[in-house]
Amino acid sequence: VQLQASGGGLVQPGESLRLSCEAAGINFRLFDMGWYRQAPGKEREFVSAIGWSGGSIVYADSVKGRFTIFRDNAKNTVYLQMNSLKPEDTAVYYCNAKLERVDYWGQGTQVTVSS
Repeated sequence: VQLQASGGGLVQPGESLRLSCEAAGINFRLFDMGWYRQAPGKEREFVSAIGWSGGSIVYADSVKGRFTIFRDNAKNTVYLQMNSLKPEDTAVYYCNAKLERVDYWGQGTQVTVSS
């Protein structure tokens, strides 16, 4: 199983990034997908999740109205569109695939928001 996250980078406050996470080795369309992040010195925290069918979308309060999660089951890929980025969004972002008690994690992609 592989969850390949990409799209991170260094941006200025107010700018946008789109993260992608392509899955391999799982029946992607059966899995709920999520994004989490971990800032230096902090615990990993939930960012957003989307159900297997594209519904059941949930966001952390800190990103509501700025981030959008969506998925393309034909491409085995989940995305996180991040707009109006803030310095406090700086973290390593991880994607997660979940199905009942099965739980997979990707390797993470670094997002740095700094002027």
